[in-house]
Amino acid sequence: MSGVEEYLAALPADRRAKLEAMRSTIRTAAPAADESIAYQMPAVRSHGRFLVSDGSWKRHISLFPASAAVVDALGADLTPYLAGKGTIRFEADRPIPLALIARVVEVRLTEVATASEL
Repeated sequence: MSGVEEYLAALPADRRAKLEAMRSTIRTAAPAADESIAYQMPAVRSHGRFLVSDGSWKRHISLFPASAAVVDALGADLTPYLAGKGTIRFEADRPIPLALIARVVEVRLTEVATASEL
């Protein structure tokens, strides 16, 4: 069992299901990316660089980072979910907007690939 699978297995069923859906969405949007644990939560790297991570808390599910490129690209669609510097937060008792997560990953892929070329 990988560290990500262990993390998910330790969650209550309702939050585990949401993170598994996010994981599937992220993997579909970034199929060549690598999964690991970073800062004690699931993380994904692309081009050897950090792409996104996600985590579960009692009342919310978070996705990191809400970089400037992500905020600029997704604007008003992302605004209701922004919570602090770099954090996208979804209430645990509401559906997770998976299409928005896919868009975040797509923006981050472009951002990371561009930074890797420098």
